[in-house]
Amino acid sequence: MAQQSGSAEQPIVTIVGETVALGPPRRDLLPLHQRWINDLGTQRTVSALPRPWTLEQETTWLEGQLTTGERVPFTIYDRSTLRPIGSTELLNVDLRNGTAEFGLLVGEPDARGKGYGSETTRLMLDYGFTALGLHSVMLRVLAYNLAGIRAYEKAGFRESGRRREAHWMNGRYWDVITMDCLASEIASPVLGRIFVSDAPRG
Repeated sequence: MAQQSGSAEQPIVTIVGETVALGPPRRDLLPLHQRWINDLGTQRTVSALPRPWTLEQETTWLEGQLTTGERVPFTIYDRSTLRPIGSTELLNVDLRNGTAEFGLLVGEPDARGKGYGSETTRLMLDYGFTALGLHSVMLRVLAYNLAGIRAYEKAGFRESGRRREAHWMNGRYWDVITMDCLASEIASPVLGRIFVSDAPRG
């Protein structure tokens, strides 16, 4: 993998796929996160109120991710350059019942439509099912986010329900779609080769 431009050393990566790598959140990337979330094209695909985000608010967001045991966040990197292109997380992680919710943000506009979102989703499902032992992961997506729906379906999610006309955008109300995936429905693309028992020694 190439060294990240402008960095003295490579970032830590935890999970390496074919086109993306996932690593821990970094405080030095907060200005980049702030730029991503202040892009109205990005805000269009999330259910939160479109509004400006300050660096202080982004700092509070990151600290919340790092201090709660119910969230597992990652930075998304383009594997070939190690350029950070977005963020992803499992939230509301419930180890007792084996459930969690999935979130994804591809922040760099030129990184969209290239399959990074689909592979990130597959890797996060692999992490949730193989490393954490989860049974079911769900997400919510706005009905007009066709690219997101295609990426999630490609990764293994299937529609499980809808909250009708629960989100207003561009002069009309849209459904909020619920999708989920069970551990039994996908094979581990990466971590199944790592989370294995040692072979007996002869």
